[in-house]
Amino acid sequence: MLRSLFAVCVMLFAAAGAHAQTPHSHDHSFSGADQWARYFDDPQRDAWQKPHQVIQALALAPNAAVADIGAGTGYFSVRLAHMTPQGRVYAVDTEPDMVKYLADRARREGLKNLRAVAGTPQDPQLPEKVDRALFVDVYHHIGDRERYFRALRERLKPGGEVAIIDFTRASPIGPPVSARVTPEQVRDEMQRAGYALVRSPDFLPNQFFLVFRAQ
Repeated sequence: MLRSLFAVCVMLFAAAGAHAQTPHSHDHSFSGADQWARYFDDPQRDAWQKPHQVIQALALAPNAAVADIGAGTGYFSVRLAHMTPQGRVYAVDTEPDMVKYLADRARREGLKNLRAVAGTPQDPQLPEKVDRALFVDVYHHIGDRERYFRALRERLKPGGEVAIIDFTRASPIGPPVSARVTPEQVRDEMQRAGYALVRSPDFLPNQFFLVFRAQ
């Protein structure tokens, strides 16, 4: 029964939770962030999301500036803050209740290098240029992606990278297949936006992982 219940929770996270971690969402309201945190931050998610390996693959300096775009309740943001003790992590979300939750969580957990940021569907509103921008289960929600990522180039430091993680078409969890994007599509769109693929880690079971650098 518990295993079946968790499977339902994973489906709920994948189909609904990913919307909360997005700069462009019109299908759901995500007030009540405390309740959503039970799904987004469920420790059992770690088995397939592999957050520690993801962060290691970002090759962050201890003083790196990182943007977690579509941060939700901070699943990656908090981990990033711990991994960059001399750096800064901007946890960006468009849902006001999520932004408040992120700010409260940073204070509660004593993460002085984690800052919650209220973004918009067109602009993450980053207060400074960053070394890395991370998009987890967010890319397929962005509207005018070429325009969005062209604008984001102006918020990257020289040599800055954009990491995109999203569900594969073959994944047993995630949004409807019709809503998913392929790695090939992402590469083509990012190339048109002025980026080059620099690496593609392949350790995630349900998602592709592509890292780009502005040309």
